[in-house]
Amino acid sequence: MALPAQMQAAVYHGRGDVRLETLPVPALEAGEVLVRVAACGVCGTDIKKVEYGLAPPPRVLGHETAGTIVATEGAVDGWRAGDRVAVYHHVPDRDSWYGRRQLYAQCPTYRRTGVTAGYEPAGGGYAEYIRVMPWIVRDGGLTAVPDHVAFERAAFIEPVNTCLKAVRQLEIREGDLVLIAGLGSIGLILLQLAVREGAEVIASDPLPGRRRRAIALGAVDAVDPRTDDLTEACRELAHGRGADCAIIAAPGGAPVTEALAATRPGATIMLFANTRRGEEAPLDLGAICVDEKRVVGSYSASVDLVEETASIVFDSAIELDALITHRFDLDETAEALRVAATASDEVCKVLVTQDGARHE
Repeated sequence: MALPAQMQAAVYHGRGDVRLETLPVPALEAGEVLVRVAACGVCGTDIKKVEYGLAPPPRVLGHETAGTIVATEGAVDGWRAGDRVAVYHHVPDRDSWYGRRQLYAQCPTYRRTGVTAGYEPAGGGYAEYIRVMPWIVRDGGLTAVPDHVAFERAAFIEPVNTCLKAVRQLEIREGDLVLIAGLGSIGLILLQLAVREGAEVIASDPLPGRRRRAIALGAVDAVDPRTDDLTEACRELAHGRGADCAIIAAPGGAPVTEALAATRPGATIMLFANTRRGEEAPLDLGAICVDEKRVVGSYSASVDLVEETASIVFDSAIELDALITHRFDLDETAEALRVAATASDEVCKVLVTQDGARHE
């Protein structure tokens, strides 16, 4: 199949500025593959980059990507044109100092983005084609998508992996009470994975529609942190102790402070959504010390969880399709980012889709 010389891409040019432009289809180097994008999820990290101008422009963002390999260059073991794939934009060096300690997101190789649609590599999923670099292809950054799985579901591979990584770090025991603060699409994925690990989940979000979704997906209770006593609600469900752990899936300091108050002594509070440096929260350091609580962070995906994540997504072990509330064409990417940034009962997961994204 002859490939076009040019393609459309949504290019980030700075704070609040994303424009549809014509770019060259990326040229491949040895060991690389070219993927025609079918679906790309809008991630909160991309929203923050656009809203706050956190990355130097120009770039093509988007990293929750699935599509079809249309070309390869040189020796590419295991992959050929026509293969359906989901793409990770980061892969660690397992033998690096951080890699040997399973701190993959801190590995210098992991921090090199290995997928681009042009300009500085930044994921590239908001484009017609992406170039996947050799270490991504070679070291597990491509996941084969079965024919029966829609590309828009396969685009959940990367975010589900990040959520599973966070949940596993909590070492949940059967019957533990887990507080999920923030019920956007990520919070709802975290909720389902925690339930799958054997937890009871109490969910917290100001929006009533999101709380209803949480109950439908398995939460035992869902509260409004503005009007309900979150600490009391957790204690009622945990025989007076408070939640065993909490995951903060909403930005800002308030949810962290609330979670510290609502959890029992010895609890773990997992920061998941606080990905913009400089966010602060008032903390009672004495209470953390005397109550022996742990405040930890989890960022990005784990190469160790690639196969399990694929099984969860492809086998519909958790509900993903129902999280999708909006689909936008590539030329509407700026609007997709705007809508995804809107706190609303009507907005959950937003996708940028192209031909064949929903075909099963």
